[in-house]
Amino acid sequence: MATLPITKRGAEKLKDELHRLKTVDRPWVINAIAEARAQGDLSENAEYDAAKDRQGFIEGRIAEIEGKLSAAQIIDPTAVDAGGKVVFGATVELEDEASGAAVTYQIVGEDEADLKLGLVNIGSPIARALIGKEEGDVAEVQAPGGTKRFEIVAVRYA
Repeated sequence: MATLPITKRGAEKLKDELHRLKTVDRPWVINAIAEARAQGDLSENAEYDAAKDRQGFIEGRIAEIEGKLSAAQIIDPTAVDAGGKVVFGATVELEDEASGAAVTYQIVGEDEADLKLGLVNIGSPIARALIGKEEGDVAEVQAPGGTKRFEIVAVRYA
């Protein structure tokens, strides 16, 4: 399996979710299954079916997170020194050339992306257009509404 880049913050978030799934959710669903079994006939027991479905989801998510963490390449953006180039983990201040609107994005891993928080996936069109560029460069992004041009105002590793 190829390594997956993830920020230190993103890895901690996944580890926290994994811990919660193993210590809270898994024991809860095991208890719910035991209670449903105690009610008798399992063939018509909706609570049992729901608990088993939930158990399947929890076990699947645990396996998924463990797989991602085992393949993760954890990158601390504060330790990156790319000489002003846009790289994974960099926070980039942009200005839309057409509207003059300012926007700030941090390039993060797939599981961390949240556009509302300014966190963009390394595989997104905007991140791909920015990687390797420097302050003062112009990045062209193929957006659904057409090509957008952004000037890179600043690059930080925070």
